Amino acid sequence: MAQIHKRFTDDQVRDLFQRYLRNEIERKYLQSMLGISKTRFFRLLGEYRRNPARFSIQYSRSSPARIDPAIEASILKELALDKKAIFNRDIPLHSYNYSYVKQRLEEKYEQRVSLPTIIDRAKKNDFYFKVRKTKIHDREVLTRYVGELIQHDSSHHLWAPASQEKWYLITSLDDYSRYLLYAALLREERVWPHIQALQTLVLRHGYPYSYYVDSHSIFRFVRGRDELHYRHHKLTDEVNPQWRQVLKDCGIKIIYALSPQAKGKVERPYGWLQDHLVRTCVRENVTSIHQARKILEYEVRQYNHKRIHSTTGEIPFLRFQKALKEKQSLFREFKVPPPFKSPKDLFCLRLERTADAYRKVSINNLQLKVNGLSPCQSITIRIYPLNPQVSELRFWHQDQLIDTQILKNQALKGVFTFQP
Repeated sequence: MAQIHKRFTDDQVRDLFQRYLRNEIERKYLQSMLGISKTRFFRLLGEYRRNPARFSIQYSRSSPARIDPAIEASILKELALDKKAIFNRDIPLHSYNYSYVKQRLEEKYEQRVSLPTIIDRAKKNDFYFKVRKTKIHDREVLTRYVGELIQHDSSHHLWAPASQEKWYLITSLDDYSRYLLYAALLREERVWPHIQALQTLVLRHGYPYSYYVDSHSIFRFVRGRDELHYRHHKLTDEVNPQWRQVLKDCGIKIIYALSPQAKGKVERPYGWLQDHLVRTCVRENVTSIHQARKILEYEVRQYNHKRIHSTTGEIPFLRFQKALKEKQSLFREFKVPPPFKSPKDLFCLRLERTADAYRKVSINNLQLKVNGLSPCQSITIRIYPLNPQVSELRFWHQDQLIDTQILKNQALKGVFTFQP
């Protein structure tokens, strides 16, 4: 309940005490009306009796509010770090985050201070931007089940300014629960890390119903943008990128963002994670991707298990688990679909080759003899990287696995690049 001086005027309280002293109102009703304790009631009554004309309930602070100088110094230090990052055009920060500063003071310095105090110090010390009127985005959760829609995205930014190197952040998020199912930092963006992200998600949770992505060339072939030579009969989506082929084998629907506004919808849910990752990397003076990956792991854990999401009003992990418990899920149990024999046949890179007269196929001028292959037969080579050094090649002909071989990744240079 609001303080008494915010709900009543001096004259109103004087009138009530006069009526009490004339026995027109019982104490318990008056005390309940004022919303004060018995002790406070008799203290105020005593002040009124001593000097009715000068009686007042107005609150006045005898001295200005002050906080510990050490806390104030920490606030200004954190705000200064934010300001430096905001004015660096290479860093994806455009505003102050006072809630982050508050969290930082509690976790790093073990100092507790209210958010209004931080904002007050920001305004007084030139660490404040006037709120701009922007178009309101619809952040409503439109899905009804976990696994109904996985929002998948990659962002290329200078996440750690001290490293002087931009990295790619790959993320996959369940739309219904806002639970981050996958997050990884990479030096280069290739198709294989995206396939790895899909594999990790599917093996852990099962097949989702659909993926929502932008029209990046890794996800979609677009005529006029991705082809080297124009051919009028070659239309958008008539060429299957590797990632798209994997989803087709898994029976997962793909939904593409077809406009900048729609692409923004893909990126918007990751705002909290990206914001915190940059601010923490700045403060920890991160210089290597390995350090940044540890911070990313921590921030994902905080986001998934500690923070109440502003859209759903729930902690993402708890919302996700609740939906699974109530069978409010479109995830399908992971099983290797026939005719495939292993997850390696699904989550892999693919090459189409035709055998020569000597039953050999060529990869980067390397001749490979394949057991069980006849001359001039067409085969699909499914390549599954085992580690940074070697990959397993699985040779398929007419839905039959006819041979497997191990090959050094160096020999596959140009086909794919393995990133540790």
